[in-house]
Amino acid sequence: MYVAVVPNRNSPPAILLRESFRENGKVRNRTIANLSHWPATQIEALRQVLRGETASAAPLPASFDIIRSRPHGHVAAVLTTIERLGLPALLEVTDSRSRRAVLALIAARILDPGSKLATSRALRDETCHNTLGESLDLRTGNEDDLYEAMDWLVARQSAVEAELAKRHLSSGTLVLYDLTSTYFEGHHCPLAKYGYSRDERRANPQIVFGLLSNSEGCPVAVEVFEGNTGDPKTVATQVNKLRERFHLERVILVGDRGMLTQKRIEEDLRVHEGLEWVSALRAPQIQKLAAAGAIQMSLFDEQDLAEVNHPDYPGERLIVCRNPLLAAERARKRNELIEAAEKKLSEIEAATQRQRQPVRGVEKISYLVGRALATSKVEKYFRWKATTAKLQWERDTERINRDAALDGIYVLRTNVPVERLHRDETVLAYKRLAAVERAFRSLKSVDLHVRPIHHRLPDRVRAHVLIAMLAYYVEWHMRRALAPILFDDERHGGPRPNVVAPAVRSDRAQSKALHKRTAEDWPVQSFHDCLQDLATIVKNSIQPKLKSLPPFEVITRPTASQHHALQLLGVAL
Repeated sequence: MYVAVVPNRNSPPAILLRESFRENGKVRNRTIANLSHWPATQIEALRQVLRGETASAAPLPASFDIIRSRPHGHVAAVLTTIERLGLPALLEVTDSRSRRAVLALIAARILDPGSKLATSRALRDETCHNTLGESLDLRTGNEDDLYEAMDWLVARQSAVEAELAKRHLSSGTLVLYDLTSTYFEGHHCPLAKYGYSRDERRANPQIVFGLLSNSEGCPVAVEVFEGNTGDPKTVATQVNKLRERFHLERVILVGDRGMLTQKRIEEDLRVHEGLEWVSALRAPQIQKLAAAGAIQMSLFDEQDLAEVNHPDYPGERLIVCRNPLLAAERARKRNELIEAAEKKLSEIEAATQRQRQPVRGVEKISYLVGRALATSKVEKYFRWKATTAKLQWERDTERINRDAALDGIYVLRTNVPVERLHRDETVLAYKRLAAVERAFRSLKSVDLHVRPIHHRLPDRVRAHVLIAMLAYYVEWHMRRALAPILFDDERHGGPRPNVVAPAVRSDRAQSKALHKRTAEDWPVQSFHDCLQDLATIVKNSIQPKLKSLPPFEVITRPTASQHHALQLLGVAL
């Protein structure tokens, strides 16, 4: 018997199982079955059997080779979320290699953040780390293609941010704005300047970037500034962005006390009709109010917040809050810093009195005192005097007691009418800035690792930060979807019995943290661990030992918990 292929004019050929035999000395053929409906692999297997090649076949495990295995589950999760969010069309309506390269950079920032060189190698077919390059058809190319894609993206930043604002912001909404810095490697970028380092990397130049988000912390826009730019100087550009690019007639801007200063409010906010704000007073302003009698401890006998007015802040509401837990923490920290400073001063005093090589000279002693107190932030709590051969110092008890009296007290300021934003809602609005702080932690250290930055061209730096922001945009939505199986609290902005006291995690979140399993008995993980778990779903390329059979691919069957995570994300492998 044999398998015959019979041409069939304009139709597909007929695949027939035939038998040869002799009749009256002639060779004749007889059709036994029509195999045209069989899969090609099944037909080829039958050919092998008819040729007798399976007579000495090896055991099943030895009958094929796994050519390659590429982690796939986490790639499918990220790319499906990107598609569901409409990011491809947000970047450009039509497909292009540049668009796919930008999507690869966004996804790689979530999956395996690294340099552009490392990312390009991870995409190429011969050195791939996962199926990202295969899924986006980017299995060839190099890092130069990614740099070109970054240049392509930065030219579209305004349009991308305007579309995100249209999705997540509306007239009269809360807009959160905060600023951070990140250190820079190298000195050739014009944006890299020395400034106040939030990363404790004073030896490195840095850049500063500000993030705008909606009231829930979903990122909308990001802007990069030179590293020596002060926080207040960035406010004007953000106001113009909200009014002119996003076309928001009414908006409530929420910013911290170091950014929305009195001068910025007067020059950048009050001049715009319909622009309102929520911020806080700085310590000297609070002390001035207390000295004038506007803040008295009797306000907090029966409540932890009170609303007052003061002529220094016309047209504004001042909401005074007192948090006992914050008061205790500030007192503890102050006492520890003072005691540490006293120890250093005692050592300097002893050095002036020792027998061998005592410290001498007013300038020398003053230098040592200044260096000892420079980093302690408690220099104001000491009175000291240096002479040629002696140091005298003591605590400024009056100053310490004056500051201690205001421990745990902070004052919010806003021009939003009370009928539109109640005092409790005002406190919550200011506390929502914590969502932007969480974004910065994710961007800088926990997940996306935007630092350190090596790019030299300013637009490349801007594109790098924009890619990180878009990656956080994807991660933010993934975290919301995966919240039931993450340690994250699923209660987003739920009711709070006390708006001044620190937020308390929900009972469900505390149970997940305690038992490491959900109420439905699913394992609870961090976001990073969840992605690593999904990465064990791999795509295997398999080559049968029968050389006539073509290679094929098989995706690992997900475990029950992996299947549940994929369901939460809406992913179908």
